[in-house]
Amino acid sequence: MPKASKTKRIFKIIGGIIIFFTLPSLLFFGFMYLKYDEDLPTGKLGTEADQLATTMLNALNEEAYLNTDYIEWTFKSRHHYKWYKNDNTCEVSWDAMTVILDLDNINNSKVFAGEQEYNGSEKQDYINKAEKYFNNDSFWLVAPYKVFDKGTERRLVTTENGEKALLVTYTKGGSTPGDSYLWHLDKNGLPKSFQMWVDILPIDGLEASWDQWTTTQSGAKLPTSHKFMVFNLDMGEVIGLKL
Repeated sequence: MPKASKTKRIFKIIGGIIIFFTLPSLLFFGFMYLKYDEDLPTGKLGTEADQLATTMLNALNEEAYLNTDYIEWTFKSRHHYKWYKNDNTCEVSWDAMTVILDLDNINNSKVFAGEQEYNGSEKQDYINKAEKYFNNDSFWLVAPYKVFDKGTERRLVTTENGEKALLVTYTKGGSTPGDSYLWHLDKNGLPKSFQMWVDILPIDGLEASWDQWTTTQSGAKLPTSHKFMVFNLDMGEVIGLKL
């Protein structure tokens, strides 16, 4: 076989393999996009939105959460957390690494490889990774309690079925400022789910459940898992203590 024909045949085979593996993914993404993608809803800023946010916090027993000094959980069996809220520090562990995050001053954080403190060239990379993990994974644990955080905007939204929902936009802070979440509440004001308009997801308006609650020893209500499309975001054993 001539060399040119052989080369052409190889590229044809490679192209066929690429199409074989990517086309189903593209078709699946297209289906998901058409089925679930939604524009960010418009809502009304002001007193009514703040009142709905307060109703949600009362249903969650916000006072118990504020008085919780220590929270422990494991996100998706990968990242383990021991959060000392009263000291504003958190021990973040994954694989063989542990980072003691100083949430008041990240640069004061400490890194351990096994039981040995690590001060090598990648120390800051581990700190940055731990901070990113904490920002994401703690949000899946305590997001409802953050609706009045500095830099948040709250809007009252009336859904297609006539129910009142709370749209919260984070204009700054965290790892992805600008993200928005639409909270759907039950008749008592307890969150059932939220929809997400976030940079990290390619489809807008995807929904995740917030209905697997536990009441910790401190009295705070915290989720134990979330259903997100076909995935289960497990929070492990969730512990909340008043020290």
